[in-house]
Amino acid sequence: MHDTATAMLDLLRRPLEERPEALRDMLDPLHGVMSKVMGDLDLVQGHQSLGSGFRLDRDDPRYLTALHQMQEAGVWNRIEDSLATAWERISSTAPAVEHAETVHVVLVLGNPDDDHLMVRSAGYFGWGGIPGAIQLVMWPTDMALEKIGHAAAHELHHNVRYANVTWNPMTVTLGEWVVAEGLAEAFVRELAGEQAMGPWSRALTGADLDSAYEKITGDIDLAGMHHLTGYILGDTSAERMGQPTVGLPHFAGYGVGLRIVDAHLAATGLTAAQSVALPPREILANAGVPTTA
Repeated sequence: MHDTATAMLDLLRRPLEERPEALRDMLDPLHGVMSKVMGDLDLVQGHQSLGSGFRLDRDDPRYLTALHQMQEAGVWNRIEDSLATAWERISSTAPAVEHAETVHVVLVLGNPDDDHLMVRSAGYFGWGGIPGAIQLVMWPTDMALEKIGHAAAHELHHNVRYANVTWNPMTVTLGEWVVAEGLAEAFVRELAGEQAMGPWSRALTGADLDSAYEKITGDIDLAGMHHLTGYILGDTSAERMGQPTVGLPHFAGYGVGLRIVDAHLAATGLTAAQSVALPPREILANAGVPTTA
């Protein structure tokens, strides 16, 4: 768990022109891991364009206040504790799984004016699909302060899964992506109860969830990450990323993924921790979702 609190407090006291390079230094542990898989990434550009991170081009008095609030709430220690608990559960129930020897965890202050972060994600989210790297983004809303540690556990499940299951952005299927999100949310529920799950997994209910389930399972073999964002995150996020819309609302893939995973767990008696390395085809078959891929 990197001490990004100190790094961001230092960054926000620097002149504006020095801040991008200071952020680059702070994100360097992630870059070292992620670039081995995805090539030379500009994480600073990602922070500013799609990452919902705090603004680098202006002073904002809210930023220092938010960082101090997060420090006083012990956010960094709570994330570390949550990750330790999550790893203990996975390693004790699935001891043969492959995993990164070291996982670099970087928490970044979010942008309080970003709708994806604040409206759709209740102030927090993360990425953890490349083994050895987890990035978390948050603004200290009440829900984010309560649940950021659970988000870290969600991302650790991804981190271990993709040390065992191949993730190729060009060939990954919709089935794999929805299964991964469903497993990670079910894992959070196993660790801390249903109330610990993120807002994304419960964004859809009733007929809306049924409709999304039919659409997603009907296209379950669709491949290529550039086709899939609308199915998982919804049309608004797909538009933001310049990807095709598919007629689905925010986070449709999370609720559908959880429904699929719950059917798999009920059919097998396994837990999400025990299922971390299972191939997507196996989980989909257990859930009664036909595939051809």
